[in-house]
Amino acid sequence: MEGMILAAGLGTRLRPLTDSRPKALVEVCGRTLLELCIGRMAEAGIRRVVVNVHHFGDMMIDYIGSRRWPCEVAVSDERPLLLDTGGALRHAAPLFSGREDVLVHNVDILSEVDFHDLEACHRSAGNLATLCVSRRTTRRMLRFSAEGQLERRAEGCEADERTLAFSGITLVSPELFGLLPEVDHPYPIIDEYLRLVGQGYRIGSYRHPAEHWLDVGKPETLEKASLWYRS
Repeated sequence: MEGMILAAGLGTRLRPLTDSRPKALVEVCGRTLLELCIGRMAEAGIRRVVVNVHHFGDMMIDYIGSRRWPCEVAVSDERPLLLDTGGALRHAAPLFSGREDVLVHNVDILSEVDFHDLEACHRSAGNLATLCVSRRTTRRMLRFSAEGQLERRAEGCEADERTLAFSGITLVSPELFGLLPEVDHPYPIIDEYLRLVGQGYRIGSYRHPAEHWLDVGKPETLEKASLWYRS
């Protein structure tokens, strides 16, 4: 596996902390979110990680270049234009080998997802992409088939066995990059997954317990994150 950390966002939910720094450099127990995410990937044996940058991009590039990381870290530069999640993947494509699956991870997500088990599930199902999901109720839900394949959006629905929340972690096959539109505008990746489902591609799911996951995108969840790492 190779890795990509989505870290370019404006971090509006974390204001005022992100008025002076990117959300990737917000700290939990003295370690930045970026450091925690890269560490998790390196522990799973990932040896190359790509990080996209935009908000406080110069600060991010200086930070990445000044540290000794447990794996190779490359920058996908979105300083001229924030490309959203789909555009970010397409823009970063030349930075990957094109031979390995890529673990795509939001920088503000903490989890205990087993990346190796995710990879085994992804390969055995023959998926183009496998989305980590759990049974949580959010404003944006996804509907899956009984076999765990993505079907459609399910806005505002309660969670059940087939209506699940995306967890901001995905494993994608290298073939995905060539199926994404060229980057001349920002676009979200979920829309592209749904388009590819309509073309017959397999976009699957990997379920994990909701309690093994935490969105650290809001100030009130930072204390929960601190307790997570102190326990």
